[in-house]
Amino acid sequence: MEIEFAKMEGIGNDFIFIDDRAGKIESYRPYPELAQRLCSRHFGIGADGIILILKSQDHDIRFRIYNSDGSEAQMCGNGMRCFAKLLYEKKIISKKIFTVDTKAGTVVPEVITDDGGLVRSVRVDMGEPILLCRDIPFKSPNERALDEPLIVGGKEYRITTVSMGNPHAVIFVEDLESVDVETIGRSIETHERFPEKTNVEFIEVVSKTELKMKVWERGAGITLACGTGACAVLVAAHLTGRTEDRALIHLTGGDLEIHWDKATNHVFKTGPATLVFEGRVRI
Repeated sequence: MEIEFAKMEGIGNDFIFIDDRAGKIESYRPYPELAQRLCSRHFGIGADGIILILKSQDHDIRFRIYNSDGSEAQMCGNGMRCFAKLLYEKKIISKKIFTVDTKAGTVVPEVITDDGGLVRSVRVDMGEPILLCRDIPFKSPNERALDEPLIVGGKEYRITTVSMGNPHAVIFVEDLESVDVETIGRSIETHERFPEKTNVEFIEVVSKTELKMKVWERGAGITLACGTGACAVLVAAHLTGRTEDRALIHLTGGDLEIHWDKATNHVFKTGPATLVFEGRVRI
């Protein structure tokens, strides 16, 4: 079976997009197996994950994402920006603001276009942050985990936990470049206190409105960017008094502007999305 795909990236976080609104692809090959095969950077197309365009009963469209290891994620901020751009420019969706059904709930992206009708950037309403440890989930004696100690390999790390539909452990460091992201990230991802594993963000505070970030993603490892992670980071930084409620976050692949609107308690993320190439692949 041959299928069409689009390869896209959002500040270096890359994805393979597949339109399976007819349901034929899933009946031919399970999505987890398809993700592992197509995401291989040596034997496939290469990506951090695959994103499916699916029909929804009560939203404008449905979004599902599988990591490169075949595991399913609830949501992906960078992937959602690419998703919105692709849908609008391919005329699958004609509205500039629309509703998306995700495993993390309803997400509302807004495409910002240039004079030629091409998507210049995407602003995504990422919804409300989840702060209660039991809902993240994170095993803790406290209701919220703010700079809470976590012992990993005999060393203590201070973590702040936030969920943006998927769990995040945020660690503030003095020197981001000196952090062993892979070793520490892998250990915290699979720590017993995170029943569903976790994404791990390492943050250096530049100022009250500027942060530098590196990420270890659950199910994908080190990536160039993580949109839900950037949102979780802004929330964690603001809650611990390190930033205002809006900040520019510098990730390895590029920058994201994050705003936690206290009036609505929603987190908004604005950034670019780029089509890399399109093609056909035999599955």
